[in-house]
Amino acid sequence: MNIKSKKNSFSFKTTLTITLFSIFIILFLYLFQKLYLDYFYEVRKIDQVENIANKIKDNYDDLSSFFSRTSSENDVCIMYVTEVGGLLYNENMKGCLLNDPSSKIKSLMESMYSREDNTAFYKINNPIYNVKSFLFGLRVGSEYIFINSQLESMDATNKVLQKQLVYLLIVVITFSIVIAYFVSHSITKPIFEITKKAKKMGSGDLSVVFERSNISEIDELSDTLNYAKNEMVKTDDYRRDLMANVGHDLKTPLTLIKSYAEMVRDITFKDEEKRNEHLNVIINESDRLNELVNDIIELSKLESSANELVIEQYDLIKELKAIINKFEILELTENYNFVFTGPKEALIKADKKKINQVIYNLIGNAINYTGDDSTVYINVTKVKNGFQVEVIDTGKGIDEETIKHVWNRYYKTEKKHKRNKVGTGLGLSIVREILEAHGFKYGVRSTIGKGTNFYFTLGK
Repeated sequence: MNIKSKKNSFSFKTTLTITLFSIFIILFLYLFQKLYLDYFYEVRKIDQVENIANKIKDNYDDLSSFFSRTSSENDVCIMYVTEVGGLLYNENMKGCLLNDPSSKIKSLMESMYSREDNTAFYKINNPIYNVKSFLFGLRVGSEYIFINSQLESMDATNKVLQKQLVYLLIVVITFSIVIAYFVSHSITKPIFEITKKAKKMGSGDLSVVFERSNISEIDELSDTLNYAKNEMVKTDDYRRDLMANVGHDLKTPLTLIKSYAEMVRDITFKDEEKRNEHLNVIINESDRLNELVNDIIELSKLESSANELVIEQYDLIKELKAIINKFEILELTENYNFVFTGPKEALIKADKKKINQVIYNLIGNAINYTGDDSTVYINVTKVKNGFQVEVIDTGKGIDEETIKHVWNRYYKTEKKHKRNKVGTGLGLSIVREILEAHGFKYGVRSTIGKGTNFYFTLGK
């Protein structure tokens, strides 16, 4: 694998992504604590002071004990005075500003006496340690409680945290690389196996089996490839059957043509009646060959969309009756019976030539597979926005598994080929292509032992 391929590999990209994400998280934490640590520390101290003030209201009957305990636990100093300035309690800790003689502190405390609301909050600078400090005032009846809390410098804490983040970054990157390697390996290994087997399948080896890996997306890919492989196997079988069937259809008339031509040349060339009879056989078999070749060409054109549809409005009933009349020879020679039911007129919009071919092929298919009564039913019924055409035989029917494949261009319902009375065996494939080109709905219903109903719906 060259360098470019390695850079484009899933393993490399996974490792790089997880590593960069880890670095981003650490850098984000570094910047966050550098920029906002002081702010969150300040917010926490404010919440602490306000929490103390709220607890004072609940411990009003035993304030001395509460002040002493609260002051030591929260590292704050507390002063409790009357409105006239009488001192009721004073917890004077180191650095406390409540006993600072400066006029600024006194003025802030005195402003509380004239406020209408019961609380006041001030942010001031402690000149002793050159740090920020909070002064909180609370009126309780005619008395006042002042709380002072220092904000210690976070510079030393920041330096410790920054040093820890450097070590943490190294550890996280190391773990990220290791984890990324194992994660990518567990994913890429089944992908490599699938790729290797897919190449085998592409070269014609259809015996490969794509294994599942307990990863949903990869399992779905394996299932899809297994399905594609099975369809390729079926298609290959259908193709072989088609070649055998077409070969048989080609070989039979060619053999007859050659045999009768030799007979005319060597034996019956002087007997006009026999010669004409044998020449008619040659002509009929040539027509059969021509029909087979035309069907193959037609199917190829339809599948390549080489034929454009020529849409026109016409009477379906008139065309259908003309098609049925073409099979009259079978009524006379082989006792076939064609039963038609439908309205007097059915105006539709479609490609007349191609829809006629659909009907011809469906009737031909019904002739080949109908039952001992040799009856074929053709029904036309009015439906919403159009007409439905049904061609029904009375044959042995098609089972549910087989019915899925009847439209396949390679499929033959009988593996052992039987020469058709009508058609070439490609008729249903041509029917499907024409109806799908029109956008018409079509389908097949069958009951074992009773017969099969091929149907399609045409629009007005």
